[in-house]
Amino acid sequence: MSQSPLSTLFVAILLLSISSSIFADALVDGKRKDIVDAPLLTSKIGANRTVLVGPAEEYRTVQAAIDAVPEGNSDWIIVHLRAGVYREKVIIPENKPFIYLRGNGKGRTAIVWDDSSTNNTESATFTVRADNFVAFGISFKNDAPIGVPSTPFNQSVAAMVSGDKAAFYHCAFYSPHNTLFDHKGRHYYESCYIQGNIDFIFGRGQSIFQSCEIFVLPDRRTKILGSITAHNRRSADDDSGFVFLKGKVYGVGDVFLGRANEAYSRVVFAGTYLSKTITPAGWTNWSYAGKTDNLLIGEFACQGPGADPAHRVRWSRQLSEQDVAPFLSIDFINGKEWLPVYY
Repeated sequence: MSQSPLSTLFVAILLLSISSSIFADALVDGKRKDIVDAPLLTSKIGANRTVLVGPAEEYRTVQAAIDAVPEGNSDWIIVHLRAGVYREKVIIPENKPFIYLRGNGKGRTAIVWDDSSTNNTESATFTVRADNFVAFGISFKNDAPIGVPSTPFNQSVAAMVSGDKAAFYHCAFYSPHNTLFDHKGRHYYESCYIQGNIDFIFGRGQSIFQSCEIFVLPDRRTKILGSITAHNRRSADDDSGFVFLKGKVYGVGDVFLGRANEAYSRVVFAGTYLSKTITPAGWTNWSYAGKTDNLLIGEFACQGPGADPAHRVRWSRQLSEQDVAPFLSIDFINGKEWLPVYY
């Protein structure tokens, strides 16, 4: 059976992400780099119960295993997904906290669905509304056929994260449009792979993206350049913001690092490799007509051909060490209070 161009592209990118993960595990100066792996994470979480999901297990679908978790759960439960593609829509409701969703690696375990909608929430393949959630080694994909000529301008969210204190380690997120809806709450993404084109990391989350890979795809429905981020901070009292520490941005075509989505949008890239896929202006305020005085849109110590500040828009900032200091620590998301592992 022939594969669609979108499926072929997904496979190619998936292989690229796997090879990148292999290189991330390489030796540096004769010593292994610090890596958060499944055994370490499992030991730190200390769950007493494991539920298995797979073709030969008690639960054949991810949602069935989630449904079996008691409402008001107060102890960590591991829901382990055997290697494979789980073609289903998954929702973790607000009343089922303390779930550790563990896969066999983002190149071997995937949750996939194909909804597209004018409503981001309705289109999401994976939704977590519960607090205290951890995922490891899983790909979340929305493979709705959009992003190519003659397809609708709908959203196709791969994952929507609405709970507080949610962490994703070594996961991947795939969609051509509105990939990761980082809706609200404190979140941590470590060594993750995120792919898309238009506003593909968006929301009002208070989130750190530590050592993540961001891969840019073209969207052939429109001539406008896409944006990696669209942050929705509306007041100075809002603690939210997107912080990208280390990692790299690369891909196909040109893209903005982000767009000013609200009057207090806050996005920081620090120590990140920016390839030539970043357009020289760096940032855009497309569709936002308000003042730019209160934006905190900035970069610090980034490298690569896309990091040249010479032609950046006037309201973006090249941050000083003093400016960036509050965003470089895990304390930005109060991580020492709730993360099982971080570095």
